[in-house]
Amino acid sequence: MQIRHGTARSGELEIHYEEMGEPDDPAVLLIMGLGAQLLLWRTAFCEKLVDQGLRVIRFDNRDVGLSSKLAGRHAGAALLPRMARSFVGLPSPAPYTLEDMAEDAAALLDHLGIDTAHVVGASMGGMIAQVFAARHHPRTKTLGVIFSSNNQAALPPPGLRQLSAILQRPDGSSREAIIDNAVRVARIIGSPGYPADEQRLRADAIEGYDRSYYPAGVGRHFAAILGTGSLRRYDRQITAPTVVLHGKADKLMRPSGGRAIARAIPGARLVLFDGMGHELPEPLWDDIVGELKTTFAEAP
Repeated sequence: MQIRHGTARSGELEIHYEEMGEPDDPAVLLIMGLGAQLLLWRTAFCEKLVDQGLRVIRFDNRDVGLSSKLAGRHAGAALLPRMARSFVGLPSPAPYTLEDMAEDAAALLDHLGIDTAHVVGASMGGMIAQVFAARHHPRTKTLGVIFSSNNQAALPPPGLRQLSAILQRPDGSSREAIIDNAVRVARIIGSPGYPADEQRLRADAIEGYDRSYYPAGVGRHFAAILGTGSLRRYDRQITAPTVVLHGKADKLMRPSGGRAIARAIPGARLVLFDGMGHELPEPLWDDIVGELKTTFAEAP
């Protein structure tokens, strides 16, 4: 399947994107999470959406992949005080916010000449998608939020082992050490019900490293989450048909986050998957695409 590449402008930033499918088909905008390149929307997963008659757009958020990096911008004050403020639903100073990242997504749609799209976000991408759907509701046909949260006050925190895994530096700076660490993290946050093949995990880690290894963006992405605070104010404004998908075995972004989103967005539908962690396990791709397709069909 042909993959078209391009770069869109969002203010002074360049946002790298890829798209598949027919240009005249309904658009699906896929937004990935913290420190994650567009690669985590696996090509074969995207092809399943294209097979449904959809134009699929995936992109690198700012500060990751082939999009612009904001080198030199400090992530903010000490982490623990910022996390404490987040636990009670309060924002913290940050170099940019999820609102800024949602505007990057809007600028990408402008560049592509797309007026409306189905918007699907995973993890931090699900947070960006919530903000987008509230601030750009005329442009949002439907909303899909996958293993995410609305960061409302008093939600159970991430599992310490899982959070430490994504924030901890690799044991060494060599290519091999960084790839080994990526495989380790994928194992820790992955799906116990659908254990991934070691060879595939390593191949994915190598692909990500060789395309763009940029750990500084992870800290600023995390700062954007903490800097935005609770998203409930946005959830109450969302009018698009919404499905919230979450894994019951996700200890990084606990299912309570998905439940909170579904409660806060009027009419949202919640679907929980047994054995699924903080990833999109291939054995569940057909089920996930099926749930998204059901919601896409509800577009006015």
